[in-house]
Order: sequence, then structure tokens, then C-alpha cells
Amino acid sequence: MGRIAGRFARVEPRRRAMALVLGLLSDLPRKNCWTLAEQAGDATPDGMQHLLHRAKWDADAVRDDVRAYVVEHLADDEAVLVVDETGDLKKGTATVGVQRQYTGTAGRVENAQVAVYLVYSAVLGHAAIDRALYVPRSWTDDPDRCRAAGIPDDLDFATKPQMAARMVVRALDAGTPARWVAGDEVYGDNPHLRATLEARPIGYVFAVSSTHQVVTPAGKFQAKALVMRIPKRAWQQLSAGAGAKGERYYDWALLDIAGPAGRPGNWWLLVRRNRRSGELAFYRCFSHRPVPLTCLVKVAGRRWTVEETFQAGKGLAGLDEHQVRRWTSWHRWVTLAMLAHAFLAVTAATERRDHPAPDGLIPLTGNEIQHLFTALISPVHDLAHRLRWSRWRRQHQARARSSHYQRQALQR
Repeated sequence: MGRIAGRFARVEPRRRAMALVLGLLSDLPRKNCWTLAEQAGDATPDGMQHLLHRAKWDADAVRDDVRAYVVEHLADDEAVLVVDETGDLKKGTATVGVQRQYTGTAGRVENAQVAVYLVYSAVLGHAAIDRALYVPRSWTDDPDRCRAAGIPDDLDFATKPQMAARMVVRALDAGTPARWVAGDEVYGDNPHLRATLEARPIGYVFAVSSTHQVVTPAGKFQAKALVMRIPKRAWQQLSAGAGAKGERYYDWALLDIAGPAGRPGNWWLLVRRNRRSGELAFYRCFSHRPVPLTCLVKVAGRRWTVEETFQAGKGLAGLDEHQVRRWTSWHRWVTLAMLAHAFLAVTAATERRDHPAPDGLIPLTGNEIQHLFTALISPVHDLAHRLRWSRWRRQHQARARSSHYQRQALQR
């Protein structure tokens, strides 16, 4: 918290931010302004809501502090910057960026809010270092709707690959040590994102669709059409990294492909085959210098750490439990949740490095560190505080119910 103290002009919001982050690190079953305020000992949620909406502080500056903190402790010259999006299911139409759209959280089209994240994935650990809220055209084409949600007037529509490119460039410009960028088909099939990265001192391993077009010395083909040209001896059994049930072994093959004319570098099509089902997956790869197949396989495997980051960020730090509707509030909540998760990730990495687990124990995980940390710092409030909050909640809920009934009566 000392790292971000200078981002607050007044002591009150700085202390409130401290209380909010401690609440995010607690074992509360639900984390929102109401529960965090009660946990902090406040009489009402007004202070937490003020911190997220009206208080003067810069969430982007705190984001930069989070990135610096993560890089300082997890720095790795061979690190992978992983881009991916995640969605939060929402009701109604007023929450910033919400619309019916596909989200992997539900696995289908739902009313949801979607954001793109950049995760720093290193040997020691991984944590999110940047975020960008996806604002669909249904919003950017409606200035009044954007203004009501607090979206800046100069914000133009941007695709998810464009948002990913901006975050990667921002991280590299800040001196973030990394060797690769990884992402799924949404990003791998986008030529503009690939061109942006090829102009930078970094390589990529992007998943692409089976119909992705690649150029070979024999002509232009879809990725799936090239599989029949791979001889049996070219397949190698390699692990994409350790999973929950052991090493993740697949068959892998590598094909040379051509990149844009006149641009230096090395391009490949990486093919992964499931050893049991025979299911295929394809990756378009680039590097300024030649690298072996084993290196590309490791990068492809590291892409999955973004799912672990989302799971831990949501399960441990309340990343998706915000109940805010406006642009500024969303960025502030998500940034502080990223800070809370980064603390757990860095602490776990430091413990594994400096205090290896003895025989018979697994290394400390983020979950276990959260339990221990909560036991050390959890405040204890008297019964009167709990009863005051019970009364406040019931009064607020009664007012909300009355308002809903009145609105419903007027619409008849």
C-alpha cells in the first residue's frame, strides 16, 4: 500500500483504499461496497462508494504501480505477456459496456460486461498488470448513453485485439522484461495485432483457427489443410507444462511459413494433437531469431496461466464482484482487485523461492496465504456494529422495494 500512497492527495481516501484492499483479501463470502464497509468498521457504505466514484485519484497511475510491483518480484527475461478477455454477467442495460455478447464465463451469448486483461506470466508466478473495458459499438454510437455512464468523450470504439496491442505496447514502453506474447484465436487471427508485435523486439505464439490462411513455399493454404503434409516422423511428444494432474503431454509438429514480404523474422505454424482424441489445435508463431520447437511449446502452454489468474483474481480478490455502473468506478475497483491479487501472487512466489516447502507439504498457494493473512489482520467488531448494519441494510432494501413498486405502478 505504501507504493500507491502518493497517488492520493488526501489521507482519507488513502486510508479508505487500504481498508478496501484488506477487505478484498479477506474471506468474506461476497465482496462489494456494503460488505467491505461493514468489514472495515464503517457505519455506512458511503465512504467506499465515494472512493470508487468521486474521490480524486488516478486508477491508471495505480495500475502502473501494480505492474512495477509485479515485475520487481517476478521479473523474467523470458516472461510471456498473455492477453485474454473475461466477462461478468450483468442484468439491465445501464452498467457501463454491458450488452448481449458472447462471454467465455458462461460459454454462450449473455447480457454481460467484457474486459481484456494483460497477464505477466513468469517462471516464479503470474499476475494481471493491465486491464481495458470493452465498450461495444452499441455504446460508442450513443453519446448520451456514454455520457450517462461517465465514459470519456474522446473514447472511440476499439476491438479487443486493438486493446490488447495498446496494453502490450504500454508494458514494453515501460521497460517490462518479456520475450513473448500469447493469446487465443481472437488475437491470433488479427493481422494488425501481429504486425504491431512484429515491429517490436518480442515474439508471439497465438492460437489461430483451423481455417486460418498461411503462406508456404507451395502456396497459400488453410492451417488444417497442411496437417496431411506433416510426415509421421515430424511429430514429437512434448509437455506443455505441468497441470493439476501432472504434465500435459501432446504431439507437436512445426512447419515453416512465410511472413509479410520484406519483413525480417521467422514464422511458423505450430500444430498440437491430442494423443487420445486426435483433436488438433493450431498456433501462428513469430520470433526475430530462430528458436527450437520445445521453446514454442512452452510458450503455448504458458497461455493457460491467464485462466489461473482469472480464477484466483475472482475467487480470492473479488475481481468480478463489483456492483458499480460507471466507467471510473469500474476501473478503480478492478485496479485495486488486481493489486490485492498481485500481493497474493508475489507473496506465494517469494515463499516458494526463499522458503521451499519441506517434504510432505506442497508449496504455499495464494489460497493458503489468503487464509493465513486473514487470520493475522481480520478485525473483530462488537455485536452493536453488526446490529447497526443489519438495520441499515433492511432500511435500504425497504426503500429500494418501495421505489420499484412505485415505478411499476406508473408503467401500468
